[in-house]
Amino acid sequence: MSDLQTIKLGGVPEHFNLPIHLAIENGDFEQRGVTVDWTTFDGGTGQMTKALRSGEVDACILLTEGIIKDIIHGNSAKIISGYINTPLIWGIHTGTKNTLRDVKDIYSHQYGISRFGSGSHLMAIVDATVNDKVISKDQFTIIKNIDGALDSLENLQTDVFYWEKYTTKPYVDSGQLRRVGEFITPWPCFVIAATDKILNEQPEAIIRMLRTIHDSCDRFMQTDDSIPLVALRYNQQLKDVERWYHSTEWAIHGWVSDKMLKSVVHNLQVANIIDSDYPTSTLIWKRV
Repeated sequence: MSDLQTIKLGGVPEHFNLPIHLAIENGDFEQRGVTVDWTTFDGGTGQMTKALRSGEVDACILLTEGIIKDIIHGNSAKIISGYINTPLIWGIHTGTKNTLRDVKDIYSHQYGISRFGSGSHLMAIVDATVNDKVISKDQFTIIKNIDGALDSLENLQTDVFYWEKYTTKPYVDSGQLRRVGEFITPWPCFVIAATDKILNEQPEAIIRMLRTIHDSCDRFMQTDDSIPLVALRYNQQLKDVERWYHSTEWAIHGWVSDKMLKSVVHNLQVANIIDSDYPTSTLIWKRV
């Protein structure tokens, strides 16, 4: 066991990553000669891009637009595979005490975001841009994670919060949040990215890790028990998990669409999140 190569992998504590947790629990990575050391990041993509920069982790499962933006801004990392091929459905939330009712009225209000550069930040800007609206920087308040959002919205310190629809559904059901709208990401939502350092030093270990993840995702999509397992582990209603499961597709290979990357870069540029166009070929790991 001591001869196994270890990869430090990170992701959010959400149901999308259950196939990876199952592969860890089943010893699937070890069977391919690699050990995965998992770290949970409650703060989302913004927190994970920082962890990749600092070397705290070797690889992460994170939002497509978030890692693309951060690579363009100097993160020494590459996208190594798709992970979720379908778009993310963002719930647009407010607090139950808030007078905000119509999603058309959100753009002049205060937004809670986990971090600048996080999905909750980027999607708010992209959504506003799509609707010919502008959100100023001083409209954003950092709340770090879902717990911070709940507190901030409850106390009316912020008015609007974007987070994955099914993750926040239990809070909507319990009356802690009110959903006023939805926004669908205009591209596949999650990719896997790794640092240039690990790609240069342990490329074969990365390939073995990816094959294991892809195999586990394939089994997860073929297994009848996946829906009740997600409901049990993530405290969600069976009918909600069923809707989510049947609208979600995991990647079972490492291919990433260049057209998709161009679309993300274009939208980030239009939203003034990046300064100029960017060659998409430099975003992807080119296997030797």
